[in-house]
Amino acid sequence: MGYKVTLIPGDGIGPEISQATKMVLEATGVSFEWETALAGAEVMDRYGTPLPDAVLESIRKNRVALKGPITTPVGSGFRSVNVALRKELNLYACVRPCKTYPGVRSRYQDIDLVIIRENTEDLYAGVEFEQGQEDTLKLIQFIGQTKGVKIGEDSGISIKNISIKATERIVHYAFRYAREHNRRKVTIIHKANILKYSDGLFLKVGRQVAEQYPDIEVEDRIVDNICMQLVQKPHLYDVLVLPNLYGDIISDLGAGLVGGLGVAPGANIGDGVAVFEPTHGSAPKYKGMNKVNPMAMMLSGVMMLRYLKEQEVADRLEKAIAAVIREGKRVTYDLLPDLDMNKAASTIEVAEAVIEAMSSTG
Repeated sequence: MGYKVTLIPGDGIGPEISQATKMVLEATGVSFEWETALAGAEVMDRYGTPLPDAVLESIRKNRVALKGPITTPVGSGFRSVNVALRKELNLYACVRPCKTYPGVRSRYQDIDLVIIRENTEDLYAGVEFEQGQEDTLKLIQFIGQTKGVKIGEDSGISIKNISIKATERIVHYAFRYAREHNRRKVTIIHKANILKYSDGLFLKVGRQVAEQYPDIEVEDRIVDNICMQLVQKPHLYDVLVLPNLYGDIISDLGAGLVGGLGVAPGANIGDGVAVFEPTHGSAPKYKGMNKVNPMAMMLSGVMMLRYLKEQEVADRLEKAIAAVIREGKRVTYDLLPDLDMNKAASTIEVAEAVIEAMSSTG
């Protein structure tokens, strides 16, 4: 019996990089029982939704999923499959490691930080009021009457909510993650100097939670300041914990520090359930070309192995991926050291190179 894992190939380039990742995970020697579940724009005609109930049922049953990128349908009224998964499964922690691998073109070296983003509230909770609607005008009038603030009636409004419960949960997760992964410091990111009742609460609660982890250093940074700090001196930081919107933005900044989304894995984790996926999108224009970089999804597979407590296997797979990147001979076009496209490996050839590297390192 192996680990039961829901495999969501996704669409666009998803099936290709999912197949490559499945190949390397099976080559580790760890046994998996894959349950394939289809989601995304390409299943709309068949199921009438990009997220069929069977996908959620499979994840709830297996508790672990490996997911390729999914295209959000345009004009369907469905905001995002990714957002829906997080809400339906209460995946409150988005975890995105940002790590440099020699061979990837980057302005920096030796970066190894982790961004932990709260997933359930803040502006991304989707509590919005459309311009010109009756309820929007009522809200504008209410704000004017209670706060004395005049908001133009031609405004659209989005609500930013930060709660004690969700903040405690994500900050506890960040400190537990730091402790379990031998990290030295957690930095709480906020804009409490301006947003005193939302980000101010996030900071206050974060500091209270931090008192329960005296073995982990804690500090806080204002969000605009951390953007500058990460560009100037990223090596000062280790684990960052952030509200939803800032986490989304700074995750991409972190990916830029280490060479781009092609080496940016991710996970969305709740209580006893986790979905592992690359940070990048589905790139439908490259569908079926067998040319895209599967490393981000492979590294998401490494995260999955660590979640399953297969630490030694995860380390071996990560070392093999790093070796292939460092050698630079069997990588996709975006990782070629000399940008000679004639030398680019295909998606599946990259998987084969990683498997060979694993066997040579034992």
